[in-house]
Amino acid sequence: MLAGKAQPSKIQARHRFQAELEFVQCLANPYYLNFLAQRGFLKERPFINYLKYLLYWKEPEYSKFLKYPHCLHMLELLQYEHFRKEQVNAQCAKFIDEQQLLHWQHYSRKRTRLQQALAEQQQAQQPPQPHGNAAAK
Repeated sequence: MLAGKAQPSKIQARHRFQAELEFVQCLANPYYLNFLAQRGFLKERPFINYLKYLLYWKEPEYSKFLKYPHCLHMLELLQYEHFRKEQVNAQCAKFIDEQQLLHWQHYSRKRTRLQQALAEQQQAQQPPQPHGNAAAK
């Protein structure tokens, strides 16, 4: 009988984890933040408290499940009243969206350059391979 009671709580915990994971990742979308702000959610104390509660996602044991780590930065910014107030403005959402795109483009280019430089460095550090004639001597 005890196992039957423990099972639903595990299922409930898993559903809660999945729902919170999905919600936290939605915070990376500036247009979703705009949607929340226009409907007044970002002004409600219970919702603000919920955003504060969700900061546990910054811990490594939870953040490893995130596909969109940028959501953690947005979650951090949502802790500030001024940022929450600005989200009602569609131009703010557009600006954040553009900045995210620029960040990702720059990150991709920079990462490619770093990988190329590392490959060239590793290649330069390898001792030259003996030629067929040198090995015969």
